[in-house]
Amino acid sequence: MFAVLKTGGKQYKVANGDVLKVEKLAGGAGDKVQFNEILMLGGETVTIGAPLVADAGVQAEILDQIRGPKLIHYVKRRRKHSSQRKKGHRQSLTVLRVTEILAKGAAKSGVAAAIGGVAVLADTSPMAKKSAARKAAPKAEAKAEAKPAEKPAAKAKATKAVAGDDLKVLSGVGPALEKRLHDAGVTTFAQIAAWTADDITAMDEKLDFKGRIEREGWVEQAKELVKG
Repeated sequence: MFAVLKTGGKQYKVANGDVLKVEKLAGGAGDKVQFNEILMLGGETVTIGAPLVADAGVQAEILDQIRGPKLIHYVKRRRKHSSQRKKGHRQSLTVLRVTEILAKGAAKSGVAAAIGGVAVLADTSPMAKKSAARKAAPKAEAKAEAKPAEKPAAKAKATKAVAGDDLKVLSGVGPALEKRLHDAGVTTFAQIAAWTADDITAMDEKLDFKGRIEREGWVEQAKELVKG
């Protein structure tokens, strides 16, 4: 009896006792696995799946985890300033021995299904390390630049602190100038009405108003607005 199974994107014709190499499977030497993607069963009678044979399976024992022969991949691009690249690759493989072919009862056999595993060895070459460092750098920068989310209470407090009188009522004050006053901590008419001559001079220098406060009469206007 034989079976045609599918694993790692390839098809294999196997019989009891066959030893074969397949794309790496999860597990270690001595583990038993079961292939459930059976495309065909053969022997005295032939069963062809549509696309799989229902409740059929192939059980096997893992003998070893190995690496295949090194393959060289070379790419040269024409008219690209002599661009060329050479790459090597060794495929991870699992060596196993077929122990049993089940025409029925695979679903209740209790044997773990064969699933793909990770590579046996990590690439520790200098080029691989540099590539990993380049990929990690943007993430590290983004993490450093990211600021913690402001709590709702803090946002409400900040909004409350900025909320005050409409300073645009004052002569010569527009949205941009009002924002500059807010940034300087001035949000109410009462603050402006309480300015002394020294305060006016300091604010002129701080915000580069060049005498606008006295010229527009902000202090007098603020006092009237506070009274009103």
